Amino acid sequence: MSSKVLIIACGALAYELNQIKKLNAWDHVTIQCLDAELHNTPKLIPEKIKDKYLSLKDEFSKVFIAYADCGTGGMLDSFLKEYGLERLDGPHCYEFYSGKKRFLEFTNQELGTLYLTDFLVKHFQRLVIEGLSIDKHPKLKEEYFKHYKKIVYLAQSESESLQNDAKKYADFLELDYSFHYTGLKNLRSQLNRAVN
Repeated sequence: MSSKVLIIACGALAYELNQIKKLNAWDHVTIQCLDAELHNTPKLIPEKIKDKYLSLKDEFSKVFIAYADCGTGGMLDSFLKEYGLERLDGPHCYEFYSGKKRFLEFTNQELGTLYLTDFLVKHFQRLVIEGLSIDKHPKLKEEYFKHYKKIVYLAQSESESLQNDAKKYADFLELDYSFHYTGLKNLRSQLNRAVN
């Protein structure tokens, strides 16, 4: 394939996107990731994507945005509409990993659910415990998570080590725990449509 495709992506998806790129032998695809910590300030996401897009768009025949809405409240979609760009379906990565129907089932079962992905399990200490200053102020744990009842780990891999860590974090937060393997099927399907 001669056309060059750029995927501007959330850093939380970097590992999975590169796996899919390798599996599909997409030599014509370039992945540029933004810092996953932008999720702490979602209103900045559209501007950062715009900067990356404008700086690289002339080098590619197609650009796809590997983000969901990610808490931008529609701001990302407004930018994408202005430039005629497409993104991953759904409001967040939990839905495009699990699929819309399955995610709705999880939500209906328990509204007070904290969702984890492989990325979030790997970086839980840095992003949650340290990022929310729970390590310095343990009482914040109860304040932040008082409305949560359970953790659902939507796993992209079947790593026993990550499952053990996810269970450990559920115990730490005193939440019920559930494991669901999603794999990369839904994400891979969306990327296949975007790239091809």
